[in-house]
Amino acid sequence: MAVRATVTRFPIDSDAQEACGIPWGLTVTPFAAKDENGQAPVYGSDGHLLPRCENCYAYFNTYCELDQWAWNCSLCGTLNGLSSEAIARYSRPQSCAEMMSSFVDLEFPLEGSEEELLHARPVYVAAVDLSSSEEFLELTKSAVQAALEALAPESLFGLATFSHKLGLYDVQGPIPVVKNVFISQDAEGTLPIELEDVMPLLQFLAPVDTCKDRITSALETLRPTTSWERTPPGTGQELDGVLMGGRGFGMAMEALCNYLGSEYGNTFALARVFAFLSGPPDHGPGQLDTRRYGEQYASKGEDADRALLPEQTPFYKDLAAVAVQAGVCVDIFAVTNEYTDLASLKFLSIESGGSLFLYSNTDDSTLPQDMYRMLSRPYAFNCVLRLRTSTEFKPGHSYGHFFPDPQYENVQHIICCDSYATYAYDFEFANNVGFSRHSSEQPMVQIAFQYTVVVPPEELPGSELLSSSRGKHSIKRRLRIRTLQYGTARNLNELYDSVDPEVVLSLLVHKVILASLEEGVREGRMLLHDWLVILTSQYNEAFNLIQYKNGSSSITGQLDVTFSQCPQLQPLPRLVFALLRNPLLRFHEEGVHPDYRIYVQCLFSALEPSSLHRAIYPVLTSYSTPDKQAYPRHSLSRAALITSGSPIFFLDAYTTLIVFYSSTADPSLPFPPPHDCLLRSTINKLKQERCITPKLIFIRGGQDDASVFENYLIEEQDVNGTGLTSVMGFVSFLEDITQSVLEYMK
Repeated sequence: MAVRATVTRFPIDSDAQEACGIPWGLTVTPFAAKDENGQAPVYGSDGHLLPRCENCYAYFNTYCELDQWAWNCSLCGTLNGLSSEAIARYSRPQSCAEMMSSFVDLEFPLEGSEEELLHARPVYVAAVDLSSSEEFLELTKSAVQAALEALAPESLFGLATFSHKLGLYDVQGPIPVVKNVFISQDAEGTLPIELEDVMPLLQFLAPVDTCKDRITSALETLRPTTSWERTPPGTGQELDGVLMGGRGFGMAMEALCNYLGSEYGNTFALARVFAFLSGPPDHGPGQLDTRRYGEQYASKGEDADRALLPEQTPFYKDLAAVAVQAGVCVDIFAVTNEYTDLASLKFLSIESGGSLFLYSNTDDSTLPQDMYRMLSRPYAFNCVLRLRTSTEFKPGHSYGHFFPDPQYENVQHIICCDSYATYAYDFEFANNVGFSRHSSEQPMVQIAFQYTVVVPPEELPGSELLSSSRGKHSIKRRLRIRTLQYGTARNLNELYDSVDPEVVLSLLVHKVILASLEEGVREGRMLLHDWLVILTSQYNEAFNLIQYKNGSSSITGQLDVTFSQCPQLQPLPRLVFALLRNPLLRFHEEGVHPDYRIYVQCLFSALEPSSLHRAIYPVLTSYSTPDKQAYPRHSLSRAALITSGSPIFFLDAYTTLIVFYSSTADPSLPFPPPHDCLLRSTINKLKQERCITPKLIFIRGGQDDASVFENYLIEEQDVNGTGLTSVMGFVSFLEDITQSVLEYMK
């Protein structure tokens, strides 16, 4: 569980918080195997015996004062009695994880019906769009094959297809058999028959270890539904064989969720559905009207950046709630360059604990690699995340792909959580008093993460490997707790010195995404610009860099917009500039596709701070040879390339990795870099650490088209997207901030 705060020294009171201009909060990556310093938790058992505070329900931890019979809560100060069992346990402190570390991971006993799930099998279903092209189906087949390689042998796997009908495959017989149910074209329609009556669920779900070859054979039979088949003659809908609708995605997903839900808590503890989509749903319930994109393109004077971000129907948000109840997590893989309205579809994936992937074409898609990577890494499910604080302050907003508990405040439910998934909180003071100035009472944060994992048989202790369960997966319920103590800043200088700019960027990204969705992209840009203006003016006042003349509004002194006296703040103007140039906040008329913007929103709002930093302001490194690094970091400008004199540059933009050989590079340097060199090993290491497969591009300056690389050199680009090759860029942006600060301070 990695936790990073925007400031490691908290503001002393609400006045100090207001005066500093820095967002106050933290990010948490709950299922990360280690903390932000690389330390693993101390593992233990009997999580249900861990004492809890009678007042605030916080868990006992190493910061609590303990005497023979009682303990003081480190968050609220309440004195709590100890049970006789706890007294006996704590008389041997080295035997209890919670006495050894403030970061613990404790096993929980399974309750009642959960015991029946002890040997539940992982369940996966691929739902393939047949209203598509041959190329799409070939890519999807490769992705499903990659999934089958990554899945544990005793997993259960189902293959379904959808178009104007929903197909279920039985691959457990000698040859694959498909049974189809027609999907009504009516937006209010229902299936004429329950899927359980079409094919019993346990006939549909096949064991991977014995049926992998037959699943592969079934995949080979998939063909695109022809337009003639989709519009039968005599229906009045045919038009020279042109498709008049036929992608019944909404009905297919709803039916699959209900179908799988019948065995939730019996056959499986979590089912994952992989939905492969080649265009917008246009048939039956959940169909989307994609004409709004064309209308906005023609523009009716409406703000396209605002009109295309909200969902046009609550169908998929409601369906996500159905999926959650059925124990189903949906991952959407959209392979399309046409408008598909991901603004409406995204809720089905992110609110059911899944992911949203977008690929603009089939040629260079990393879909199979992403599929394998996603299924190879560990994940937790049925998770509950709870953040508690000491009494002086409290959580404000929470951000991330979860759904809040309907009953309890500051409790988030996460259906499926991998080791990369990150969530954010901002803080506010609970009263006007603030923190005590006594060092004995420091701000406290406790994060509790209760989760379930499927443990492969090889990871079980020998005593649990009974002959009857040998070779079977086991369900484990665990509780991970991290308790942190923070300092307080005595003045603004101390507070600014404790800033973590990457975490500040994370909170800003969450806030501007929220503003964009509610008020439009223009509002999101204004919010970000105004935040930097206010921070700059408050920094200048805090460091007494400017003075007012004789009580008038005129200012003397040199305004500092680069934060030269505070190294921790210096990256922020560049990060804000880069965020304004990012597709997240660029205008529709600059050619940012609304689906791509939604994809970026979903990706960025789940990234941990260091990854987000690279995605927004890429890391540019130079090499003198493929085996020797020259400089670890350059600014993103042509001037930096020219002045460095290095022949090779490596750019890491998180989703894209580019190796660029300058046109003046020695022709004897091997291109592309050899597989056994330092640069290649760096690339391979970065690819291994990513949650998605980055696209790797090699460019030879002077011979290949270098525009994809040059587009990342944003510091010479104008922040509003005009004058893309002007010499203004970042410098003019700072001048604009200077003028805005002077206006603000008048």
